[in-house]
This record gives sequence, structure tokens and C-alpha cells, in this order.
Amino acid sequence: MTPVGYEYVRQTFGLSAFASERPAYVKPVTRLAVMEASLAVPASRAPERDSLLEHLLFGLKHEGVELAILAEAVPMLEPEEFIAALRAAPNGVYLRKLGFLYEAFTGRELDYQPEVRGRAVPLFDPKSYVTGAPKRNSRWRIDFNGLGSLKWCATVRRTPQIEELLGEDILAQAAEFIESLPTETLDRAVQWAYLSETQSSFAIEQEVPTADKQQRFVQLLQQAHEPRKLSETYLVELQNATIDNLLDKAFGYRNEQNYLHNGLRGALGVSYLPPPPELCHELMHELLSFANTTHEAVPPLITAAIASFGFVLLHPFMDGNGRISRFLVHQQLCQAKMLRKGLLLPVSVAMKRHEGDYLAALEAFSRPARDRWRVNWIDADQYEFSFTGSEAIYRYWNATPAAEFLLRMAKAALETDLREETRYLERFDEIYQATDARYDIRGSDLAKLVMMCLSQQGRLSQNRRKQYRYRVPEEALDFIERKAQRILLDDHA
Repeated sequence: MTPVGYEYVRQTFGLSAFASERPAYVKPVTRLAVMEASLAVPASRAPERDSLLEHLLFGLKHEGVELAILAEAVPMLEPEEFIAALRAAPNGVYLRKLGFLYEAFTGRELDYQPEVRGRAVPLFDPKSYVTGAPKRNSRWRIDFNGLGSLKWCATVRRTPQIEELLGEDILAQAAEFIESLPTETLDRAVQWAYLSETQSSFAIEQEVPTADKQQRFVQLLQQAHEPRKLSETYLVELQNATIDNLLDKAFGYRNEQNYLHNGLRGALGVSYLPPPPELCHELMHELLSFANTTHEAVPPLITAAIASFGFVLLHPFMDGNGRISRFLVHQQLCQAKMLRKGLLLPVSVAMKRHEGDYLAALEAFSRPARDRWRVNWIDADQYEFSFTGSEAIYRYWNATPAAEFLLRMAKAALETDLREETRYLERFDEIYQATDARYDIRGSDLAKLVMMCLSQQGRLSQNRRKQYRYRVPEEALDFIERKAQRILLDDHA
């Protein structure tokens, strides 16, 4: 198959940018069509000559905006050929986009005065991408509307799944659900959400927190509602709150290379390397600028996904990055004022249930990024790292898998976790109150019996009955069972 567009550029010029999700190839078709995870291009529509300019224009027109590829390739354009094309079609939309990007990526102006007529055009097509607030470049009449800046920018394509989930307005559903709850039920649901979110966030890191560590993380989650801007100082405070070992507590962003280890020996044990320290510092500044900006045009869950996954991919600390990244989901939603009354969506609970999908969303970036590093194992945990790729892979990243994943987890957190826990509390109260009104049973015993009965589909085992036979009348145990079974049956009716 003959590659065209971005894939031709990537292969021909040996770029380190990742392949597009749907690379374009010439195939025996009569029109452009998506086939087998690629864009099938009829020979008659392919660029006629092996011209970098023609293939970049084809990519922009038919494949969208691949900033990582463009950042590496656009500076390779021959200015004379480019200027000649601009003079021949001064209002060409895709030529103007290339002109804007050429000057942005090279830092120098073309020896050409654009003669643009008509309206300004967005760099990213809002019909195909989730876009940010436009910033106009008057020279080319191009509106930069990316999710970030031209120093660090995420892209989120409007896939069918993302469009469907955004259409459900999950956060509005959550707000409506919260308003419908009685105060006491809401308070208990919030307590459950904070505790479960904490336990699940640690479980994802394969760690069981001590009671003290658990309480500190609950307090950290509560800070998400505070109207405080993210900064390096604030993130260091959060990192210190999640770490017990004094030697692992950070004083600022890392000044050494860190990596993720998968348990294998030697270089194969290194599964991911975030950007080198100096680049990490620069990109964290850009990420925080994005996260601290009000994005009225961007759905809050998309902003939260970019902030959370962007943070963990940059990995600015030597330890504690994963838990902070999940905290940032809540912080972004709370700063957007989408979750009130102290509530949070227990997304980590949902993530724990879907750990394979979580890992896949991370690996969509981490796997190809690992291939851009040369790793030499010296001994034990001593390595030599050499980055062989372009900074562009860390500056411009595809956040679509992250956005899809977080949207699904938010929906699951609301429908499967928060709603079910609230319904559980309602069942518990109904059984507890009915039993307490009829029988004189110690409160702690009654609470345990109701919980055990609900967890066993309305049944109390013979062992449980023996355990409580001297403290609880047999008829009371039968009553608890009948009440629980009736409630559970009504729920499934």
C-alpha cells in the first residue's frame, strides 16, 4: 500500500510523531472511505507528486489537524515553493493554516504578505473536534481554537461515543439527582463517595492505605471544592499529603528522569518514560495554564480528562502522580461548579472496576512514547536514558482515548455507583426502621444484620443466626429477611 498525507510524511521523513489513528493509503476504491482503521484513497485523489507541501495539504484537508506531525514536518517546507503556492491561491484555507503553523513552529515570518479576503477560519473544525476559545491570528486570519496553546495542546475528536456521552449531559443528571435526595441521605452518600473514592484510588496503585493515610486523602479530596488555582506549590502540597516516606516528598517538580516499571528485568522493565525534566517543567506550566482557565466552550468532563491524563503523562513528581491525577478530575469539575453540596463523582471506583480500559487509555500514549527512548540497563535500578524522539510527541497529544474513558467512567460512577449506593441506603433505612419499631435490638447488632441480609440477597445464613441467637429473637431475624426480600423483589419488578 502506498501511504499518502500524514503517513507519507511520517514515513518518508522519518518523523518520531505517532501514526494517525486512521493513516491514509492508496487503495482500489472510487472515493475516500474509512476501511479497516485506515483512510482509503483512490489513486486519482492522491497527491500527484512526492511533494511535502502537497501531502501536508492533503492531510489537513482530509485527515484533520495532527499537530505532532505538523510540528516536525512544517519547518521542512521549502519557503520558495510554499510562497509560490500562496501567491497562486492566497485565500486557500489549508495553505493559510500551513502558513500560520509554519510561522508558529519556526518562529520566523515568511517573506510574503498574506492577501487574505473573507472571514477568518478555525484551525480545528468544531464539527470534528472539541475546541477551545478562539485566539485570532490577524496575519493569516486563522483562529487557533485548540485545547491548550501552540506549546502544549491536546486534541479530542468528536467520535460517535464522545458525542453520545456528551449528549447525555452526565453532570446535569448528577446535579438533578443530588437535588432530589433528602439531606440525611445526601450526607451519608457523600461520606460513602469520599471513602470509596479514596480506597479505590489507592487500590489502583495496588496499595492499602492506613487509617491515617486514608483520612489525609479524604481531606485532600475535600479541597477540590476550594476556589484555589493550581500551581507548582499547591501540587507539591498535594503530593506531600499522599506520601508517607519523607525521602519521597517533593519540594518541586522533578529534576531527574523518572520512569514506570512493569516488573521485568533490564531495559524491558521500563514501560514508560515521561518527558525529560526541563521539558516537563515547561509543559507543566502550559498544563496549569489550561487547567486554571475557564473554558465555557469546553465540556467540564473533557477539561477534566485533559488535566488528569495530561498530568500523569508528564509525571512531574517521582512518586504520587497517579493519585494526584485522579484528584484533578474532581478539582476540575468542582472549579467548574458542576458538583455542589460537597459531592464528588466516585470515578476511581468505576476506574478500579475497569482497570483494563484505564490502562488501555494510558497506553495509547505511553506505548509509542516508550519507543522514542533508548534505555541501557546498568545494574539493579540503575539505567541510562536517551530520548531519541521529538519534543512534539509530548507537546501535542491525542486525548481522545482519555476523554472517551473518563466520560464512560463518569456515567458509571453516577448510574452504577452513586445511584446504587443511595438506593442501598434507602433499603437499609426502610428495613432498619421497620425492625426497630417492632423489636428491641441493640443498634449495632441491627445495623450489621441488615447489612449482611442485603449483601446476601435477603438471606441470613445459619452461621449468622447462631451468632446472634442469644441477642436477637428468631422471629426478628425472620422479619428482617422477609422485609429485605420484599424490598429487593419490588426493586426488580
